[in-house]
Amino acid sequence: MAGGEKRRGISKSCALLIVIAGIERYAFKGVASNLVTYLTDVVKMSNSRAAKTVNTWSGFTFMLPLFSAPFADSCWDRFFTILASSSVYFVGLVGLTFTAYAGSRSTTKTISLLFLYTSLCLVALGLGVLNPSLQAFGADQLDHDLDHDHEPSSENKEVKSNRKSQFFQWWYFGVCTGSLLGVTVMAYIQDTFGWVLGFAIPTASMLLLIFLFLCGCGVYVYADPGFDLKAKQSKPFHKMLDTVKEKVWGTSKITLGNDHDLNAMELEMQEKPLCKCSNTEATTKTLHDEKSCKNGFSGLETVKLLLRLLPIWTMLLMFAVIFQQPATFFTKQGMSMKRNIGPYFKIPPATLQSTITLSIILLMPLYDKFLIPMAKKITKNEKGIPVMQRMGIGMFLSIIAIVIAALVERKRLKISKTTLEPLSILWLLPQYILLGISDIFTVVGMQEFFYSEVPVRMRTMGFALYTSVFGVGSFVSAALISIIESYTRSRDGKHNWFADDMSEARLDNYYWLLALTSATSFLLYIVICKNFKSRSDDDDDDDDDDDGQCDEKC
Repeated sequence: MAGGEKRRGISKSCALLIVIAGIERYAFKGVASNLVTYLTDVVKMSNSRAAKTVNTWSGFTFMLPLFSAPFADSCWDRFFTILASSSVYFVGLVGLTFTAYAGSRSTTKTISLLFLYTSLCLVALGLGVLNPSLQAFGADQLDHDLDHDHEPSSENKEVKSNRKSQFFQWWYFGVCTGSLLGVTVMAYIQDTFGWVLGFAIPTASMLLLIFLFLCGCGVYVYADPGFDLKAKQSKPFHKMLDTVKEKVWGTSKITLGNDHDLNAMELEMQEKPLCKCSNTEATTKTLHDEKSCKNGFSGLETVKLLLRLLPIWTMLLMFAVIFQQPATFFTKQGMSMKRNIGPYFKIPPATLQSTITLSIILLMPLYDKFLIPMAKKITKNEKGIPVMQRMGIGMFLSIIAIVIAALVERKRLKISKTTLEPLSILWLLPQYILLGISDIFTVVGMQEFFYSEVPVRMRTMGFALYTSVFGVGSFVSAALISIIESYTRSRDGKHNWFADDMSEARLDNYYWLLALTSATSFLLYIVICKNFKSRSDDDDDDDDDDDGQCDEKC
């Protein structure tokens, strides 16, 4: 049975949702990857303002899941949440396409900034709600696929762990494939055929996404109708509020749960059992004691669980700041470099972002088939490289990438002040490729880390914590640009590190600053990891504990 499970792949519903996630990435990257070029060349923004606009928009997009996740976990139905948010996403893309069309038809070639920002906000709103809900809905399919593995044997646990890792890897592969097509195809179309067609194609892709999602109604796995979503025991955020009330008013009420409540608690305790008692001791435990143990986890323990993730979440922010550079200043660098291949073709600078995605697609099989098995033999760990070490490796590689970016930019500036031929855009490839490699380690690791460190009923919140790293990182990037611009501006107000004239800009200094702050975050991350205890470690400790004693917290 176990052997058959090991050979079995992901379900049809998981596969369909992975395709849908890829289409969503195609639409998003088709807009986001070259948006800074649209804002500078068409809307006529300055380099710094365009970069801040893109960063703020990205931050808004990735921060929204942090606010929508509590409602998605506690109140909303995931299927209809995905349907509604994708529809808002589609309306935003329609508005964005209309701004490009109106600008092309206008005699003054001006674009309404209010309408442009409104369209971008609708895209951010739809995407911010769609992304965590879609991934959590995919995880629901995965749970159903594994729900028959009830035996706590080490073999079944290994099967579950392998299937979970397989799901995340295929999910990320689908996302990367969509991103690759969005960056390469759409950047070329936008630079060659114009922005109306360049925005209309992502809009049509979102319409296709909605159609495919509705076509999958017959294969999706939905929440068990007998599982009472309105029961407070199944709502982690109600539990947190109840805990706060108890602390403020000094009261605590214990009630007997109905069958649905007990089912919800049983599901939660299967995710992370806090007590491990022998059968004899379990029979002597009163219902009051069991309820006290479970209520303790459902309230105060949930708050503590989120707070304990905050230090690691904070240390990942500089990684997210570095990952904002390819869509902003890396692209502006490329526009000032030699881009010709032959007499007729010019490389669109935004297409270099595809090397990040291409690196992931090409190297992911090597990572899965060679690096992980080799690491398993060396470390004797069933996962090969533990999740937190995996994230650390990616953070270190991102620092190397931004150091290389600083060195290349310094060389570009030196040549730009001479009569020599401009530096080739291909000099930017190493920093893009290194960011792609770091992405394999850190981003996949972040998804699995936050997925595993939250209770099962807070899964959408777990994915929201992952996306919010990039949201806050985008805001941090925009804030850094504003601060640096104000401190480095010359007396005439024209020259600063982000000057529109790329021969006067000092992006190399900006990259060195990012390298320094990222190195500091990395060192603090190492210190935090040494003192961090994972929920999975707690589970392993429980499995290895043969004393049969109940945890003191209970």
